[in-house]
Amino acid sequence: MATAVRKTNWFAIWVSVAAVVVLVVVTGIVIAINNSASAPGSEPKGSIVNTEAGSVTFGDGTNTIDTYVDFLCPYCNQFEQSEGPAIKQLVDAGTVKLNVHPVTILDGRSSPSGYSSRAAGAFYAVAVADPDNAYAFMQAMYANQPEEGSAGLSDDQIVQIAKSAGVKMTSDLEKAITSNEYQKYALSKGLPSDATGTPALYVNGKQVNVTMDAKTDITPNLK
Repeated sequence: MATAVRKTNWFAIWVSVAAVVVLVVVTGIVIAINNSASAPGSEPKGSIVNTEAGSVTFGDGTNTIDTYVDFLCPYCNQFEQSEGPAIKQLVDAGTVKLNVHPVTILDGRSSPSGYSSRAAGAFYAVAVADPDNAYAFMQAMYANQPEEGSAGLSDDQIVQIAKSAGVKMTSDLEKAITSNEYQKYALSKGLPSDATGTPALYVNGKQVNVTMDAKTDITPNLK
């Protein structure tokens, strides 16, 4: 009896190979998208920006003050109005090095969400492009702070606030603000593990309970 000859079904094999290739490609695309979504984005590299800590530094005193603030946080605004002048005086006198950490814990409190991270990204952008006027910009952002639940300031409004604060507005800086170049980077930073909210205050590495009185919070903790 003749032996049956089994024919190789090349069509089925090539279909299977093609399906595997498509699966690998799709998996690669999904991984790339997920990595892109979780990546910290562009780093704001500038003379007064500590990219590892996510802070913007003012002054070079031997004492250090670290503040963690959200530009939408009304208590951060109150802290700036009550203790900010004393801190700025210490910075200008060469007594204190101030590290401002903009955080985004209230990002979901604007409608649509995202104002905290947009504002923090703009702060980084100004710190990179015009460090001499970054402090004035920070103060101006508080002076024009929107209410929680609102849409927040638009990118164009932030640009105008920067100009009114004396920031040298170049086309590159304006693009960095309106394109939210550092927003993802801002979102990658957060509060220290022992902080429960904003504003969080540390003087010479020691966490200090904020009372809105510099004579209580700052002065006794200086060296």
